[in-house]
Amino acid sequence: MDLSDFRKEYSARGLRREDLSDDPTDVFETWFQQATELHVHEPNAMTLATVSPDGFPSQRTVLLKAFDRKGFTFFTNYQSRKATHIAANPAVCLLFPWVTLERQVIIQGYAEKISAAESLGYFTTRPRDSQIGAWVSNQSEVITSRKILLMKLEEIKNRFKDGEIPLPSFWGGFRVVPQTIEFWQGGPARIHDRFLYTRQPDSSWAIDRLAP
Repeated sequence: MDLSDFRKEYSARGLRREDLSDDPTDVFETWFQQATELHVHEPNAMTLATVSPDGFPSQRTVLLKAFDRKGFTFFTNYQSRKATHIAANPAVCLLFPWVTLERQVIIQGYAEKISAAESLGYFTTRPRDSQIGAWVSNQSEVITSRKILLMKLEEIKNRFKDGEIPLPSFWGGFRVVPQTIEFWQGGPARIHDRFLYTRQPDSSWAIDRLAP
């Protein structure tokens, strides 16, 4: 299929240096709020890119569950493929593809495990079925059928039917501590606006405009 004529012209919304805060977290918060108010589908969905020990890149969509000046937090099984990659190489990349707003945010940084207390704090806010789900799946392992998952589901439901569901030792959060954050705003004639924040040794941020 030839997609050479499959294109869309971007608006003239633009992004100027004077629109930007000295801290990229403030800009991200503003953009995230706008994405939420404009009903972007799952604005906290982000692509997480990791690299395997043998050098192959891998991507998957995960959900952002918290962010602040310390970093961007998501949760997963610590025995999953992504967690195995992070254990070998903590350098990762996040992408927020807010296509309907003609925007994307690209974050490069290092992933680190958050404390068990922080993971527990989030785990207790999850619906009970989601708490059970964390116990059911040996994430990324090969299984022979869905029936195995359903049998495990019933087993876990029975095990914890009379009380609270504890935090699995193999489940928790990662915080991506950003080293660079790029804000991309689509522009007409493919003259997009791109600004790159780069963390400095004193933890301040350098801001550069990039060519589209």
